[in-house]
Amino acid sequence: MECDDEIGWVLREIRDAQREQMAESRALMEQSIAIQQRAVTQQESLRLLYRRLVVVGGSLVAVLLALLIYLVLIYHLLAGWSRYLFGV
Repeated sequence: MECDDEIGWVLREIRDAQREQMAESRALMEQSIAIQQRAVTQQESLRLLYRRLVVVGGSLVAVLLALLIYLVLIYHLLAGWSRYLFGV
């Protein structure tokens, strides 16, 4: 009899320990999922920021390149006209 009671007590202890372990495991899993969701949200916002940065940077490079081409063409045009105007 006493052996059966002891076995029952051990089995209840094992069951309780497993329940506690499952509860801890669920809590850790929920924390992990929350952290991953925050990381994904942060990555999405950074992706949008970098996209804007690339668009602005690309536009700036295009404008500067166009300005450089314009200035080179103007320089060559003025250099050509200066020969006729000033005899240089």
